Amino acid sequence: MTERAHGAPAVPPMLAIVGKKHAGKTTLVTRLSAELTRRGRRVTTLKHGSHTFNLDPETTDTYRHFHEGNAERVAMASPDKFAFVMRWERESPPEEIAARYLSDAEIVLCEGFKASALPKLEIFRAEAHPTALWSDGAENAASWRAMVCDTIVPGFDGIAFDLRADAWLDALADWIEHEFLSASPRT
Repeated sequence: MTERAHGAPAVPPMLAIVGKKHAGKTTLVTRLSAELTRRGRRVTTLKHGSHTFNLDPETTDTYRHFHEGNAERVAMASPDKFAFVMRWERESPPEEIAARYLSDAEIVLCEGFKASALPKLEIFRAEAHPTALWSDGAENAASWRAMVCDTIVPGFDGIAFDLRADAWLDALADWIEHEFLSASPRT
């Protein structure tokens, strides 16, 4: 775990994968996480949801602990997984979540958080939408660093990875390692 000067956990490098609905955000996060992990990197993902969720169906003990027992926090441990659910009064920014719970990651790939100040990578497919999120005057447009796309996005001056190219995923992973992980040793 990395630490700040005062002993508080440091925020690991973070990259927000953004895009419009059905653009391919989850697929991109999954493929990118697998590729970086294959390269020996410790990858953590953080998914932003716009509505509440339940990790367990109503018939499970942990669901009952949380919903019937009104426990503030519920943790579930098994031989191969650990899950933690807690209540909060306000949504925390992704940087705070990463510092508190994900600080041992080499990189945190965030799905969503388009309004945050995090550096952004947008997935844009012209077959899914006529314009990119960035092109539509997105909040924090200056934080867009790269596009993964199947067409030219007029006016975008960041780096673009062409989905039609055979090695786009390798090139994207190389860019992320160079831009976000160059100082981090591989594990």
